[in-house]
Amino acid sequence: MSEAGSGVGGWRCGRFAHTFASIDLGTNNCRLLVARASATGFDVLDSYSRPVRLGEGISAQQTLCSGAIDRTLEALEACAAKIRKAGVTRSRHIATEACRRAVNGADFLASVRERTGLQFQIITPYEEARLALASCEALVQRCSSNVLLVDIGGGSTEVVWVAARPREDGRGGADLTILDMISVPWGVVTLTEARLAGLPHGAKLADGVYEQMVRHIMDALAPFCRRNGVAKSIAAGGVQMIGASGTVTTVAAYGMGLKRYHRATVDGTSIERDAILRIGGKLAGMSVAELAELPCIGWERAELALAGGAILEAVCRQWPVGRVVVADRGLREGVLVDLMREADRECDPLTRRPDQTAFPAS
Repeated sequence: MSEAGSGVGGWRCGRFAHTFASIDLGTNNCRLLVARASATGFDVLDSYSRPVRLGEGISAQQTLCSGAIDRTLEALEACAAKIRKAGVTRSRHIATEACRRAVNGADFLASVRERTGLQFQIITPYEEARLALASCEALVQRCSSNVLLVDIGGGSTEVVWVAARPREDGRGGADLTILDMISVPWGVVTLTEARLAGLPHGAKLADGVYEQMVRHIMDALAPFCRRNGVAKSIAAGGVQMIGASGTVTTVAAYGMGLKRYHRATVDGTSIERDAILRIGGKLAGMSVAELAELPCIGWERAELALAGGAILEAVCRQWPVGRVVVADRGLREGVLVDLMREADRECDPLTRRPDQTAFPAS
């Protein structure tokens, strides 16, 4: 093992010299991870997740409303306290679709910085896709020639078409190249508000409404499918689909019969496409109140479950891959991967700039 300061990998150098933090501020959830590097990736020191519904009403008004702002500021104050307590030395905080759409998104993030000290960056859909892929690298199978990564968010759904090749250096895993991506402006929050607004919790969907949502998403995905020849590649074999979202993990947990959600049990497993379609059809016939009574859904997810199920069903109908790999990981984890690699580069004398030091300031 190299001496600290002489290259990448020393236990007091690079990624091992820091405590990292990342916040993913989405349309529906505010999520924090605090971690330190380990020999196999990273160990989580603290985490936080709260459904703040920052994008409430964003489809109609294009503005972040005062109630959503207040809920989010309260959550971010809790995140800031956790970051200070952990002694974080490297961090990156990102905001996605709600802040991209809102005319007051930048002003809101300026007030976040003033009130909490947290600095956020509004990222592009491409950067969102890249970070999601970085978090899922370990789930890519060596036999895959292409990967379809699907990330169903609150305000949008990202689909990434990836070329996968075995690494030439003989290491495990694959070299991944993003060939194309699409960001459909419909996620579980925006689709719920557009198609299900005002639905009483005890009422079931009217005939045809669920199918209309499914077809709407399929129509949005069709041009992406055609220009990349995705259907042809699936028919030839070698395409792996990875689902990285709360919708996918919830459906998987429900299909496994879990009484309570358990990340380690769900993450990295797979669920058959036919099972997804069967579960989606069953849930589509239930009211929000009935969904709330199901294990692993509850009231926190029930209101958005119908829209999430429709999006996932649209993806599975559009692309008939036999199984979907389930990823309980996302943008937070992708940010941590980036931060650790950046720390390694700065520690390596072959890549470190002259103005950089190998150790963090004391």
